[in-house]
Amino acid sequence: MELQPDSPTPLYIQIRDYLRMQIQTGVYAVGSRLPSERELADRLNVSRMTARQALQALTQEGLAYSKVGKGTYVSPTKIDQDLQTLVSFSEECKRLNLTPSSRVLKATVQPADRSIAERLQIAPGTEIVLLKRIRLANGKPLALETAHLDHHLCPNILQKHDFNRESLYEVLREEYGWVLVWAEQIIEARLPNAAERQLLGLNQETPVLSIIRVTFSKQDRPIEFVTSVYRGDQYHLHTVLRYSAK
Repeated sequence: MELQPDSPTPLYIQIRDYLRMQIQTGVYAVGSRLPSERELADRLNVSRMTARQALQALTQEGLAYSKVGKGTYVSPTKIDQDLQTLVSFSEECKRLNLTPSSRVLKATVQPADRSIAERLQIAPGTEIVLLKRIRLANGKPLALETAHLDHHLCPNILQKHDFNRESLYEVLREEYGWVLVWAEQIIEARLPNAAERQLLGLNQETPVLSIIRVTFSKQDRPIEFVTSVYRGDQYHLHTVLRYSAK
């Protein structure tokens, strides 16, 4: 790598961008150790402070993590969801060349309480499908998800399908004709409770992203009400914001 000292881009950013490219192209695999501050400083003829800033910038992006006294290592691939696009968990994993799977914790038909009924625009007491799953990427727990659907719109779905391995959105689309095209969702960051920590393998300090979403068909009919908890260290969201003068 040749640094450009006369460039307006700071040297540590140039180094960060180079290391990022090396990670993205597989030169440094997940879990592998990155060059140390001293190695970068000697190789690129920069100060150790500059090298340290580059590694810290990678860590802040979530591309790397540090081990005290051992160095900096490449982080596992994060799920990166574009907030402007509605995709399923399975579709997002496949886009990143990850293998999606699920572990069903609960699958049942039960009466809707008032809160869920309001979300799905049905009468309280109407039969709903409740499907609670741990969502995994490459076998690693990433999210805890509880979906609610009007049973009338997908009769006998639990008897016909195994959601340990099947995609809910794919089944809704291909068997029941419900194409989900838009959603309203609320996202907040918080600390996990004891049950979430156990199911997702988290420590007390790791935050989660709590998501509440109602997903609609192209006829603007609410099809799914889902509450999800995603690992904050393995999942991030991005969007594009445009200035609107008023």
